[in-house]
Amino acid sequence: MITPEILASIMFITTLLLLLFGFPVAFTLAGSALFFAFLGDVLEIFNFKMLFFFPQRIYGVMINEALVAVPLFIFMGVMLEKTNIAGKLLESIGDLFGSIRGGLGIGVVLVGMLLAASTGIVGATVVTMGMLALPTMLKAGYDEKFATGTICASGTLGQIIPPSIVLILLAEMLQGANEEAGLIKGDLAPLPVTAIDLFAGALIPGLLLVLFFIIYILVLARLKPNFLPAKKVTKSRSVILKNTFIEIIPPIFLILSVLGSIFLGIATPTESASVGAVGAALIALFRKELNFNNIKEATLTTAKMSSFVFVILIGASMFSLVFRGFGGDEMISSFLTNLPGGEYGPLLMVMITIFLLGFFLDYIEIIFVIIPLVGPGLIANGADPLWLGILISLNLQTSFLTPPFGFSLFFLRGVAPKSVETTNIYRGVIPYIIIQIISIVIVFCFPAIATWLPRIIN
Repeated sequence: MITPEILASIMFITTLLLLLFGFPVAFTLAGSALFFAFLGDVLEIFNFKMLFFFPQRIYGVMINEALVAVPLFIFMGVMLEKTNIAGKLLESIGDLFGSIRGGLGIGVVLVGMLLAASTGIVGATVVTMGMLALPTMLKAGYDEKFATGTICASGTLGQIIPPSIVLILLAEMLQGANEEAGLIKGDLAPLPVTAIDLFAGALIPGLLLVLFFIIYILVLARLKPNFLPAKKVTKSRSVILKNTFIEIIPPIFLILSVLGSIFLGIATPTESASVGAVGAALIALFRKELNFNNIKEATLTTAKMSSFVFVILIGASMFSLVFRGFGGDEMISSFLTNLPGGEYGPLLMVMITIFLLGFFLDYIEIIFVIIPLVGPGLIANGADPLWLGILISLNLQTSFLTPPFGFSLFFLRGVAPKSVETTNIYRGVIPYIIIQIISIVIVFCFPAIATWLPRIIN
């Protein structure tokens, strides 16, 4: 006899297989939910009328003010990319550090950090650096694997360094998981998990990751100096410093305006996102980079990316409704609770699972499908939801580098010269994947790295 739990398991496995075969995410989630809801109704183990509550769930998404920040941050990042502000920043910092061994690599990491805090969009960062920095690094004699790996890894910093779209979406999913965990534990008023908390919690781990990248580059430059030669710079030092100062001030001002207003409690993430969107446009205007075509392209790109995110969110909401109707959430919660290892055993298993899924699924699929299912059980089992969110975000960042479907690899392959071998791109990211795994282990062992700053701010 087929029980609701068995059908929930079949539904989950079927959906994952369809996603692995490349079917559209939103339609796969919603379609499998509808199919299994109808099948469950026929087998008399699911009430199809539960789907009548679905419009209320969509309405809840529509009135969620925190999610308004998503298109605003996307617009801010796209505007900076379309108006060539990011390109000029990369060129000036490349000149500043290029005269030392490994300097171009350090410059790429620092630009990746600044663009991460300014845009939060991996695709824009990797494409920009791939088009501008990669030819320069190869011309300077840099090892192809190192150059491509550094660009790919630096581009992913936008997933962990705030303001990050991943952190906003993750905060939304974790808050729901936290409320469900409260019901499991009998706590009807658990402390909320907000995007502000995740922004503050991700700041130190993100900067720590930048530091590890730079240390790796310096060590490699010492061990293999031929891999990372110094760049011949023709400009005078004073001109380089002047150009760097001019190019770096606007992004830093924008970063301080956005993050400062959030951390000081002056504005919510949504309000600060609007400041960032307007600020990016004003910077482009003052530098005479703003025109109708740029505004049109930025607006259309924002609409497309935002629609992509929200359609998946709606599909995931239907999937979650049906899965819970089968009792799948209680099944997973019970499974995680009964795993050996207390608080850490289930968490370790989930982290390994997310890492492996990152080889085949993108971060949005993992956030919207996996987190609502495993989050309540982990939090109810004792995991700090803020600490859990930072661990997951670091793990999701790694998914951009892991073949075969690492998006950062695809973005760079699309703009890299044909002479650059794809296998070298894959091999080049391996050291950075190891560094990111080490970072996850450090945050796992020392939760205060993620929880200290949010507690200070609150």
